[in-house]
Amino acid sequence: MFDYHGSMAKGMFEVECPCCQAILTLDPETRAVIAHTVPERPRPIEDLAAEVAKLKGEEARREEVFRKNFEAEKSHGKVLEKKFDELFKRVKENPDDTPLIRDIDLG
Repeated sequence: MFDYHGSMAKGMFEVECPCCQAILTLDPETRAVIAHTVPERPRPIEDLAAEVAKLKGEEARREEVFRKNFEAEKSHGKVLEKKFDELFKRVKENPDDTPLIRDIDLG
């Protein structure tokens, strides 16, 4: 128990909760939590205007990444088509070349 001056009564002790970091005041005689003090948490958003500006910057960055990926996907089909045409041309030029035999093909 607390005396009138705000200090702990004899025998009580404080521990920190490992989950929420609250300070628990325990009485060993009764084996009970007599008081707890929740730590003050910082506000998640200190400056709303700065957070809004940050989010707008993120929006522009996401849009740029999307645009680049979209352009890459548009040209991806052309790249695959050119690779296929090149391999097809090689096969037509050298029809006697046999493909390499892999271990997996033997079994």
